Amino acid sequence: MKIISYNINGIRSVIRKGFQSWISNINPDVLCLQEIKATHEQIDINLFYKLGYYCYWFPSKKKGYSGVAILSKKKPFCIKYGMDLEIIDKEGRILCIDLYLNNKEKISIISLYLPSGNDMKNRLNFKLFFMKKFFMYIKNFEDNKKNLIICGDYNICHSEIDINDPIKNENISGFLKEERKWMTNFIKLGFIDSFRHYIKKSGHYSWWNYRFNSRKYNKGWRIDYILISVFLKKYMKNAYLLPYVKYSDHCPMVLELNID
Repeated sequence: MKIISYNINGIRSVIRKGFQSWISNINPDVLCLQEIKATHEQIDINLFYKLGYYCYWFPSKKKGYSGVAILSKKKPFCIKYGMDLEIIDKEGRILCIDLYLNNKEKISIISLYLPSGNDMKNRLNFKLFFMKKFFMYIKNFEDNKKNLIICGDYNICHSEIDINDPIKNENISGFLKEERKWMTNFIKLGFIDSFRHYIKKSGHYSWWNYRFNSRKYNKGWRIDYILISVFLKKYMKNAYLLPYVKYSDHCPMVLELNID
């Protein structure tokens, strides 16, 4: 089973670049998207139906902003939009589907787009508020956390090896001490950072600023994660980034599970 998470920074833009052909070639079982920036009416859903996917979209009420989606080859038996908190849910940041992993157990997969705090004056407090509420939401997850995978753009670099210049960015949202501490505590709820489980070295990033030729010189941030419950560790086969895929300023994150 192949699960991919990708902040596409606008689904209409990536479709114009042939995104659907890439999906067909890489053939994920589940594709979690963030920052779709489009409503249902603005997306040609048939493009994805033709590829064999059930499609679920949770756009922001504000047009051209935020939004998450999940494409799944298996039909979910439950879909949950948001976390029942209007101030957060109106921005379309959390979408969860429940699937049968195999004949024995089910799996819950979340596509998450955690807010950016780059506008530290106007948005950092909202980001911290979201983090607090999401932490409690997952801690008290109504279905058992044992079979939970949370894919998405967390907008946080967890450690110094996740960012090109930790000293220069120590006072920038995305690498603040309180954000990194939150990430540590969140993982301690019972998750594995799937990429770091396999790759321990620095120099691997998932986002590069469009300015300053950052991607060319690999001056990036690893802010995209697939966190998997420790109870699902037995199914883990591999996890990696796809930095050569350039449909947006992020790159895809891949988790492979062996469910045979």
